Amino acid sequence: MSAEREQRGDGAKVSTPQPAQPEEAAGATIPELVIISGMSGAGRSTAAKCLEDLGWFVVDNLPPELIPTMVELGARSQGNVARIAVVVDVRGRNFFDNLKGSLADLAAFNVARRIVFLEASDEALVRRFESVRRPHPLQGDGRIVDGIAAERDLLRELRGDADLVIDTSSLNVHELRAKLDAQFAGEEEPELRATVMSFGYKYGLPVDADLVVDCRFLPNPHWVPELRPYTGTSEEVSNYVFNQPGAKEFLDRYTELLQLIAAGYRREGKRYVTVAVGCTGGKHRSVAMSEKLARRLSDGGVETVIVHRDMGRE
Repeated sequence: MSAEREQRGDGAKVSTPQPAQPEEAAGATIPELVIISGMSGAGRSTAAKCLEDLGWFVVDNLPPELIPTMVELGARSQGNVARIAVVVDVRGRNFFDNLKGSLADLAAFNVARRIVFLEASDEALVRRFESVRRPHPLQGDGRIVDGIAAERDLLRELRGDADLVIDTSSLNVHELRAKLDAQFAGEEEPELRATVMSFGYKYGLPVDADLVVDCRFLPNPHWVPELRPYTGTSEEVSNYVFNQPGAKEFLDRYTELLQLIAAGYRREGKRYVTVAVGCTGGKHRSVAMSEKLARRLSDGGVETVIVHRDMGRE
């Protein structure tokens, strides 16, 4: 911990502790830093969510003078927080005077940092604010265009210091995410995370399902007395289900379809998908099919979680 000597009124010397720099922490790894800023309505929230999906630790509306502290905490995380993204916007306009000092401190810490500035034309920003029926945060008693003009003036210097400026006037959400993916995803393709959920139709469709698969075309093990007490996780039930005509073919072809859909989801910036697999009660056929389907997706490079929503119901 560094210390600064100060002179008291009585002539005595006192020590004032100063925050430790990241490189002073034993074994510290200085995290990479991205500062996201720009015009309100230009897509800062989308940019933050995109980086979060890419594995960045995202902090929204952090006062600029706290950025070095955030980097220090990341450095002390033993590599658990290797990439930090901070959103700085006009909600923290009283803190912008401290931004230059914070950036100077970061340079002293040898932090690899980038500033991403998002902007859009006045026409595009007015249209976006009017579509959500919300005022611009700086318009006060004036018009939306007055708030936009005030914000441009406030952020002019920061825009000049930006490492990456993206004009989102003609971009949709997916196109903006694609641009950010190209900048920050690295060599690896962004991951798709899938939840495969078995369910029973008699208990209702899962409200968060993106895709729904119906296994009720297969014979129901419920009507086989020796299989009724078991679930689709058991070998006995699974063998029964996949020995039925069409079961293996359905699994093969639906897996191929999901691989095609997954590639499209990645291109469109979708990172999470829930596949709901249903049968009558959610205990036998849907569970067995979900287990196999999840294993296929996992083997294909998709991070997969299995949830059996209704398996424990009577």
